[in-house]
Amino acid sequence: MLGEMIAALSNFLYTYILVILLIAAGVYFTFRTKFVQFRMMRESIRVVGERPEKEGAVSSFQALMVSTASRVGTGNIVGISTAVCLGGYGAVFWMWLIALIGGASAFIESTLAQIYKRRDPRTGGSYGGPTYYIEAALHSRPLAVLFAVTLILTYAGGFNMVASYNLQSTFSGYSFYDPATTPWVIGAILALVVGYCIMGGGARIVKVTSTVVPFMGGLYVLVALVVMIMHIGLLPEVIGRIFTEAFDFQAIFAGFTGSAMMYGIKRGLFSNEAGVGSAPNAAASAHVSHPVKQGLVQMLSVFIDTLLICSATAFMLLCSGVEPDASLEGAPYVQLALENVFGDIGPVFITVAMVLFAFTTLIGNLYYVDNALTYIVGRVPSKEFMVLFRINALIVIFIGAGQSIDLVWNLADVLMGLMALINLPVIVILARPALAALRNYTEQRKAGKDPVFKAHDIGLKEKTDFWN
Repeated sequence: MLGEMIAALSNFLYTYILVILLIAAGVYFTFRTKFVQFRMMRESIRVVGERPEKEGAVSSFQALMVSTASRVGTGNIVGISTAVCLGGYGAVFWMWLIALIGGASAFIESTLAQIYKRRDPRTGGSYGGPTYYIEAALHSRPLAVLFAVTLILTYAGGFNMVASYNLQSTFSGYSFYDPATTPWVIGAILALVVGYCIMGGGARIVKVTSTVVPFMGGLYVLVALVVMIMHIGLLPEVIGRIFTEAFDFQAIFAGFTGSAMMYGIKRGLFSNEAGVGSAPNAAASAHVSHPVKQGLVQMLSVFIDTLLICSATAFMLLCSGVEPDASLEGAPYVQLALENVFGDIGPVFITVAMVLFAFTTLIGNLYYVDNALTYIVGRVPSKEFMVLFRINALIVIFIGAGQSIDLVWNLADVLMGLMALINLPVIVILARPALAALRNYTEQRKAGKDPVFKAHDIGLKEKTDFWN
């Protein structure tokens, strides 16, 4: 009964509200920023390699890796499998579209997080996110607290349950797998390993993710390329079907909740989180000379996630010679596709990849949660409180492993949708400072300078905590 209610709510949100809101906001920001995600792509790659001016501060690259750790996860494998099995080839096109226009939304929200970030008196660093720009610019702490609560439920609850379920599901093809007990055993092991990491705090999370994510993503893309090269003859047909099935409007309007468009948008948003309000929490921690630098870096993260990692999964599956089918949704399709190409080693590789993806997703998610808890309490929570909270978060990871695929995905979609419903209208209202900062940055770059930001340059004197 609960599962049916959550499924109905998910279908309603993505059929009547979020599709319109996501596309409208993305298109609006794309035009207002003069297509920043395309014209400043080269600049975003340059900025990500900059070192922080202060020794020991969080760099743009480290902040990028934390946000990418959360974005690049089990959803990039199992989520894409689900999208093409249930929505067909055309789901890939809509996933791409959401990423392309969502890059502008990601730029705006992360630039705002930098503009309105707070100085940490203990470390000299900074912190922030949607809660802080909502309170600073809209003067609405109740709305900011509501967003923080929604974020905690989404990341410590829905997203971590999905990651846990996805990981255990990759073991379903092995002979030792018992549906009654194996998911719970794997859930327990995963909870214990993640617990060891997160009890070390945010510094350990940054260190671990910045080390594991590049290796994990690079190896995964390499394997996908090998599959594509081995089946290069199928590539033209795959690309053709992606575009033709994406515009099968008769199928879309006949049953939108099961269409390529809806599954592409759902899984695209779940994967890259553009406009959801998650990445700004990591973006605010970066030590940069100008807020736009981190906006560009987080914009790049959306493309890394969807146009690179998710596309790698899609082509790896669709070029494997195994046709997607609803009965194979999730891990089974991935396992079968890789087994068809590499034999017995294929499923083993995916299992290893899923272990790494799940691990980085879980610790990246809990990094965001720490920031939200700090905001709600008004200070850094006590050590005793955080230990108790993290134990509960680990219990959720354990529980998620034993649930059904429909329940965990629909719950995550609903909670993520609620975050987007709060954050997207807010960043539309607050877009002006981010757009002014972009103009200021562009002017300084044209003058041959390394851009440096002051709040009064865009008329925000005395309205920010960090940039005065």
